[in-house]
Amino acid sequence: MIATLPNLLSLSRVAVIPFLVALTYWDQPFSGWLAGTLFAAAALTDLFDGYLARKRSQVSDFGRLLDPIADKLLVCGTLMVVVGSGAAHVLPALVIVLREILVSGLREFLAGHDTQLPVTRLAKWKTALQMVAIGLLLVGGPLLEAGRATLWVAALVTAVTGWHYLRTGLARVLAGTPKA
Repeated sequence: MIATLPNLLSLSRVAVIPFLVALTYWDQPFSGWLAGTLFAAAALTDLFDGYLARKRSQVSDFGRLLDPIADKLLVCGTLMVVVGSGAAHVLPALVIVLREILVSGLREFLAGHDTQLPVTRLAKWKTALQMVAIGLLLVGGPLLEAGRATLWVAALVTAVTGWHYLRTGLARVLAGTPKA
């Protein structure tokens, strides 16, 4: 059940990362637009993989594991590239990467306590803001400042959702509350 369309979409997010890195360092007038377009296409697969898995009855343990890993690799890997290229400031990128690590660790910890941490609506907005910001940063040029501003907004929303997940998760464990 690994080679289903939803899983292939998730895997495609991981597969594009080396191409995004190469495009970022390829000094051509169109390389930024190409990188931004490729990133946008990869980001859109995140909208469809879960939907298709449910619609086609192809939900699997492998897919549940792969999807968030592919998301984090795409976002964190590409953030490192845009920071390394000078397109973005390190501080908002650091907030985003640290929150992703924190929430992943928290979810794993809570799973051991038979507690889940469902995705919030604000966390979905956080993801959208991150994707837009990174796409704009990859394109650069006239969109660079918009990308930088959006990345700061994304970092703020990211910090808020991280704090919410941390409080909620620890409160559930301390209260002994079973599944969400």
